[in-house]
Amino acid sequence: MSGTLTSGTLVLDCEGLSKLVRRSAELTEWLAAAEAEDIHVVTSSVTLVEARDPKANQTRFDYAVSRVNVVPPTEAIARHASKLLAAAGLHGHKYALDAIVAATALASPAPVTVLTSDPEDLRMLCGSGARVVKV
Repeated sequence: MSGTLTSGTLVLDCEGLSKLVRRSAELTEWLAAAEAEDIHVVTSSVTLVEARDPKANQTRFDYAVSRVNVVPPTEAIARHASKLLAAAGLHGHKYALDAIVAATALASPAPVTVLTSDPEDLRMLCGSGARVVKV
């Protein structure tokens, strides 16, 4: 695990959730640490759609999702995501899902750690409001 969790929220983006579905040792370690520290583990409901691999077993996918709290993109999160895109100079067509993940993270109890395969974009969108870790 790349870093120690102390409290707050752990956010999984598409790759984080995909690795949880695949039962990667790295994600298992992150979840165990989060559970030990009573850290809230979340993913956006749009991430469920993005992470869905037709090759993955549905039961395994459902089990992985049951281990996290699924947060819907409310209007407030969508508006915040839109503002994050504008501030970063990014277009929603390409970065919409990343922006929703970032807005979800920034609306979560701090400190927030985001696990992602795309740390550059998430760092740009989250700024100093979340620690972004590559998985």
